[in-house]
Amino acid sequence: MKKVWNLETGEELFTLKHHPHCGWVTSVAVTADGKRAISSSRDGTVTVWNLETEEKLFTLKHDPHRGWVTSVAVTADGKRAISGSLDGTIKVWNLETGENLFTLTGHSGSVQSVAVTADGKRVISGYWNRTIMWNLETREVIATFKSHAPFFSCAVAPDGVTIVAGDRCGMVHFLKLENQGE
Repeated sequence: MKKVWNLETGEELFTLKHHPHCGWVTSVAVTADGKRAISSSRDGTVTVWNLETEEKLFTLKHDPHRGWVTSVAVTADGKRAISGSLDGTIKVWNLETGENLFTLTGHSGSVQSVAVTADGKRVISGYWNRTIMWNLETREVIATFKSHAPFFSCAVAPDGVTIVAGDRCGMVHFLKLENQGE
């Protein structure tokens, strides 16, 4: 169940219901135009919602994750969603067709969070003791940062080179990539 609120009045506008098998919605992202929301769930699914009609559009099922989907992000153009899972994979989805475009592998543990750069070319993922930045065009790892504690959240600044990651020990790490701001 997902609730949509009016941020000016604090009033609940409507509730989106899905994920009936287990009920945990682990992450939600909204397209830049505000028309669609993408949710991830403990049941291993990623669902696309129409925020104007309050309806479920579809569930991304082709080549699904094999574990809880812990985090979801959407590109600024609203064409792709990125999801991370306890199965250790990151999947990149086409939001028009619902198909899995490709899967990024290489994590040695569960993916806890994902974020995408404003230009849609790179993805940051946080997992057990690392944050990784991926190039979505080449599907290669650009950079890694190690920590002594698991990363549970990550974000990328609009400049595309500043990464912020939060860990289990209460630390917030600010990372800056060099020679990546092309």
